[in-house]
Amino acid sequence: MPKKIRKCFDKNLTFEKMIEAHERAKKGKLNRYEILNFDLNLENNIVNLVENIKNSRYKVGIYRSFTVYEPKERVIKALPYVDRVVHQWYVEEFIKKYIVAKFIKDTYACICGRGTHKAVNSLQKYMRIAQRNYGRDYYILKMDIKKFFYSIDHAILLMIMEEYIKDKKLLQFTELLIDSDDEIVGIPIGNYSSQFFGNIYLDKLDKFVKNHLKVKYYVRYMDDFVLLVKDRGEAIKLYLVIKKFLTDDLKLTLNSKSRYYPNSFGVDFCGYRIWSTHKLIRKGSKKRIKRNVCKWNELYDNGSLKEKDIVLSFNSWMGHVKHANSYTLQNKIRRSIKFFNNN
Repeated sequence: MPKKIRKCFDKNLTFEKMIEAHERAKKGKLNRYEILNFDLNLENNIVNLVENIKNSRYKVGIYRSFTVYEPKERVIKALPYVDRVVHQWYVEEFIKKYIVAKFIKDTYACICGRGTHKAVNSLQKYMRIAQRNYGRDYYILKMDIKKFFYSIDHAILLMIMEEYIKDKKLLQFTELLIDSDDEIVGIPIGNYSSQFFGNIYLDKLDKFVKNHLKVKYYVRYMDDFVLLVKDRGEAIKLYLVIKKFLTDDLKLTLNSKSRYYPNSFGVDFCGYRIWSTHKLIRKGSKKRIKRNVCKWNELYDNGSLKEKDIVLSFNSWMGHVKHANSYTLQNKIRRSIKFFNNN
C-alpha cells in the first residue's frame, strides 16, 4: 500500500463504481420517493453525475436539518439522494481502501469486522490483563469529547487528509466535501463520510496515546475512549497531557464527565457497564425498554399494536443485552410484554 494516495481519482471515477455506490446508498430504503425517482432515469443520472464530477461541475446539494432525541438530542443534516451516492463512492473507493487500514487495531467505530461488541470484549480483556500486571488497584481513565462532530476544525481535518492524499483532484474533492455546509468548524452528523472523517481526525489521538505516551491498554469507539494505567499518579499525568494535546493539536475539549478512578467502579462504555469478570446493561437501556413495554402494552390493549414493529424492536434490544450478564433481566422483560404472553 502506498504511503500516499496517488493518481487514483480519475481511475475510480467510473459509471460502474457509481452504480455500485447507488446500490449501497439505497439499501433498505427502496420505497423512498427520491430513490424511486432517481431509479426512473438511472443511467442518465449516473452518467451526468460522473461527468459533473470529472469536469469539476459537481456542487453539493442543500442540507435538510432535523433533530433527534434518542439516545440524546442531536441535530442531523441530510443531503439529497444524489449527494449520498457521491459520499458512498468517495468513502468506498478512497477512505476504506487506503486510509482505514492504517488505523490502530484498538479503534472500533465504522470499521468492517469491528464494532461495539468487539470494543467491549477488547476492553474487558485488557482489564483482566491490567489486573494481572498492575494488581487490583489499577486506574481507569474514561474520556470523551465535548460535542465532537460539531467541534471538528475543517482546516485541521484537511491538513490531516493531506498527509494521506497526493492526488490533487482527490484532495480538491475532499475539500469540497469537508466544506459542504459552509461552516469552518463542525461536520454534519448525517453524512456517511462524517463518521470516517471523525475517525481519521481522532486517529491523531490514537497514535499520540499509543506511540508517544506508550499506553498499552487503550480502546476507542469514535469519541469515547478508555485507558487503563498503573495508579492514580499516572492517571492524573496522562489526563492532563491528553487534555492539552486535544486542545492544542485538534482544538477539541474533553466532556465534563471525563475522569479517572479506581477500576473497582468498572467502566461505562459502548452501552455496557464493564468489569473484568462480568458485563451489565446500562441503567438508561433498562429505563428505555421499560418505557417501550408500557407503550406496547397500551397499544395491545387498544388493539392498535403492529406485530412487526414490536418484534423488530424487541429483537434489536435482545441482540444488545445478550452480550451482557442479563439472563434474569431478559426473562423479566419478556414476561412483562402482553403481546408475547397472549400469542
